[in-house]
Amino acid sequence: MAATFSSAISGFNIRLGEDHDRMARAMTMMAPVKVGMRRKVTVVRPMMKNVNEGKGVFAPVVVLARNIIGKKPFNQIRGKAIALHSQVITEFCKSIGADAKQRQGLIRLAKKNGEKLGFLA
Repeated sequence: MAATFSSAISGFNIRLGEDHDRMARAMTMMAPVKVGMRRKVTVVRPMMKNVNEGKGVFAPVVVLARNIIGKKPFNQIRGKAIALHSQVITEFCKSIGADAKQRQGLIRLAKKNGEKLGFLA
């Protein structure tokens, strides 16, 4: 027999019993792993990934270059290019008198455009 928990403040009922574990996992995004008689709870973290990976005009060139050069040197070169582009955006913002919030918005826009074009594939 399952117990019911009612909350007058939020107005919802939670049924405790055989479905408790399933509901708890769904609500907290945690996956229990059985270890002997005890349960170990691990947190499932979403991976940050480019939603446009493999898409875009420049994606095949980027993937080919990464395969030829190697992943680590390619990421170093990419990091330097991104830093240089951010410096160019910063200098542009200084020259037109844009504040830090506008500069950050331009940098985010550049990242979104790079993802869509396939530079971050």
